[in-house]
Amino acid sequence: MQFGLADILLMLGGLGLFLYGMRLMGDGLELAAGSKLKKLLSALTTNRLMGVLVGFLVTAVIQSSSATTVMVIGFVNAGLMTLSQAAGVIMGANIGTTVTSQIIAFRIGGFAFTDFAPLFIFVGVIFIMFSKKSTLSHIGQVVGGLGILFLGLTTMSTAMEPLQQVPEFVNLLTSFKNPLIGILVGALFTAIIQSSSASVGILQALAMQGLIGLDGAIFVLCGQNIGTCVTALISSIGANKTARRAAILHLLFNVIGTLLFIPIVLIPGIGFVNMVESLSPGNAAQQIANAHIIFNIVTTLVLLPASPLLVRMATALVPGKDKKEIEPMQVQYLDHRILKTPPIAVGQVIKETERMAVLSRQNFHDSLEYFNQPSPELKERIMANEQVLDYLNKEITAYLIQISALELTASDSATVGALFHTVNDFERIGDHAENIVDAADEMYSRKVKFSDTAAKEIKELTLRVEVLLDEALHMFRSRVYDESLAQTITRSEEDIDRCNEAFRNNHIKRLTKRKCTPEQGAVFLDLLTNLERVADHATNIAFSIHNGAKIHQ
Repeated sequence: MQFGLADILLMLGGLGLFLYGMRLMGDGLELAAGSKLKKLLSALTTNRLMGVLVGFLVTAVIQSSSATTVMVIGFVNAGLMTLSQAAGVIMGANIGTTVTSQIIAFRIGGFAFTDFAPLFIFVGVIFIMFSKKSTLSHIGQVVGGLGILFLGLTTMSTAMEPLQQVPEFVNLLTSFKNPLIGILVGALFTAIIQSSSASVGILQALAMQGLIGLDGAIFVLCGQNIGTCVTALISSIGANKTARRAAILHLLFNVIGTLLFIPIVLIPGIGFVNMVESLSPGNAAQQIANAHIIFNIVTTLVLLPASPLLVRMATALVPGKDKKEIEPMQVQYLDHRILKTPPIAVGQVIKETERMAVLSRQNFHDSLEYFNQPSPELKERIMANEQVLDYLNKEITAYLIQISALELTASDSATVGALFHTVNDFERIGDHAENIVDAADEMYSRKVKFSDTAAKEIKELTLRVEVLLDEALHMFRSRVYDESLAQTITRSEEDIDRCNEAFRNNHIKRLTKRKCTPEQGAVFLDLLTNLERVADHATNIAFSIHNGAKIHQ
């Protein structure tokens, strides 16, 4: 039996199925977990053991230590996690990634899990196609993904069978018993496909065909742990220094762990390979899975107490301090790496929108102050803040588009839909603040002065709008729909509309009686319009969280 092009294509197809199945299963688990994943990540404390547990559980859910580490870098970059917390999570992620290899190797009686691949696929498809409940559909993704993963592994293993008759390939695998060669090959291959779970799965497929023994596979495993760091290192490009240190910390942990573990394997008196083989004699895939989990647990137990030292080493390798002040034209909470966990991403975009809310409120207040007492410095600040508001509107909207393309829970989907409108409302309030500044400039350039009555009306409407805006912002920040406050806001908006209409009528009367000039009237009406529009946008903001995406019209 010769190994030819058909076998290569079959092996590549099997690898594709394996990777897709792993992605489908991870996505299904993540969606099924939903907000629980967010709560799990928020449970992080300075307790390093808790960090390890969180890292393990999250990676077991999303089926990728690389993805977990990339998320950690995003969290550190966004200020959600310290470097010390990241250390524990990264160590836990290394243990969590061994779950896939254990599932692959698991056997029930004389049957391997892989034997049930067609059944898993069938059940998964039934759940996905015919289930009306999203939770059952997500479970279908998990089961179907697991079946596709097993099918891919079986396909790869079948395609590799002819390689037993290729002396050159057999000799190549034999060379993996050399620690340096095994580590380099494992690191390089994993760096290329950017998935340690997939590369370990391929290693298990080789072992299932008797092409490689544990004595060679163990060094490849060590290399695979190092190769998986490449994804995080690439992801850290462009992040702040602390986030880059998290990526370096991941590399340090795996490299030092390998250096500590290799002597355990090589010292004859310990007999590590024989010990692992004795745990599951005759099951090569299980032996590799066991070696994989033992390696990661042992290195975590050894290095977890030394994590402060690892943090200092990472800090030394990436020296300097991060800027504490955020540049105006820079997002503070948004990070594309966090998109790996949609519930967290939604929380972060809410924070960025709250930042926009503060700036919008400040600009409106400053514009009113400028109208009463203009100054070049105040105008410059208002115009600069207006540019920031436009920038944030653009960036937040783009981020919301990215989030909306993901599979979200019903609650998160409603929140994202509402935020599209809310962000625009904050930007429009900024525009109206700019309009008020323009009205003030026109008024003072033409030496226009309001009558006492007109000035009192503007002051009254201004106070009403500011109170309404503050109430709306309070409801938005609380993220809780308060029926009593909502009714107050509705009444306030109705009062503002009535005042606006009454003041317009009063103005017409003054105009007909020639108590004011057309120049005064133009500025007065322009000001009324902008104040009334701000009240409308404020009301929209307040009602944006009612029933998710229900926007007040």
